[in-house]
Amino acid sequence: MTVKNSEKLEGNKVSVFFKKLNFTTPTVGVLALILVVFFVFLTIATDKFLSVNNLANLLRQTSIVGIIAVGMTFVIISSGIDLSVGSVLALGGIVGAMIMRDGYPIPLAILAAIAVGIVVGLVNGVIINDLKVTPFIATLGMMYIVRALVMLITNASYISPLPKSFIHFCAETFLYIPTLTLIWVFVVIIASLVIKYTRLGRNVFAIGCNTECARLSGISIRKNTYLVYIIVSALASFAGVLTAGRLATGLPMAGNGYELQVIAAVVVGGGSLEGGEGTIVGTLLGALLIATIQNGGNLLGVNPHILNIIIGALIVISVYIDGLNKQKR
Repeated sequence: MTVKNSEKLEGNKVSVFFKKLNFTTPTVGVLALILVVFFVFLTIATDKFLSVNNLANLLRQTSIVGIIAVGMTFVIISSGIDLSVGSVLALGGIVGAMIMRDGYPIPLAILAAIAVGIVVGLVNGVIINDLKVTPFIATLGMMYIVRALVMLITNASYISPLPKSFIHFCAETFLYIPTLTLIWVFVVIIASLVIKYTRLGRNVFAIGCNTECARLSGISIRKNTYLVYIIVSALASFAGVLTAGRLATGLPMAGNGYELQVIAAVVVGGGSLEGGEGTIVGTLLGALLIATIQNGGNLLGVNPHILNIIIGALIVISVYIDGLNKQKR
């Protein structure tokens, strides 16, 4: 037997071994159980984890990523991806901060930021659907374009001051729950209803499962592609304004690297990068799980690079399990 054939055989043995374990895609129940286990472990390991301040900070940070991840769930279910969301967050935050700084009403600043996000999402949709550029390349290019635009607009400078009322709102809690988290939960509820009970939700799953079959059944690929990229960009811009309020200033580099955190939350939550699978609640739990690992690791003094290795391994395992499930079908 040659070395090459031997390696192939060994690889097959490994694959067969994992298949015999009968893995299934992480369900909401399984993710919730894993999250509970982490909470119990960290509560025992450190008395700082369950402190009000720590949990509030954990939820605030996760809420920003989680709001964008809700939109990314629509995109990934449709078999797409958006790498521009971090830059769009920065753009939305800068636009909103500039309008608030100049004395205009806060609601107007939020609406203007969302409008900017809608424009970016529409442009992404046109490039992907009409120009036939793959989502990865189209949104990768948009990521650089939008970030450069933010730098040009601000001259790489912070935007401040922001209204104290808005800063206070973003830092406020209601029954010990941060207002940012309440907003995230509201977005999750609305998105869950949309994806489960509306035509858009059904169409997104159909397109993700088989684009050609969806087209032949009368579903408008163009319209729905536009919509999913508009949704994720609008939510990213909205999250950008909330980030500016949380940090009390508009930061040109805000959201740097968030695109990977958002995609990780969806994948760990059961979303398939091949499309056709994913849930909003699963994404919520995926975001919380990743944030809990990071937060708990920091409290325990674990090297940040080791935490990244753990999270990276979690993502790889989630994708691998998804692949096994597809082979079984």
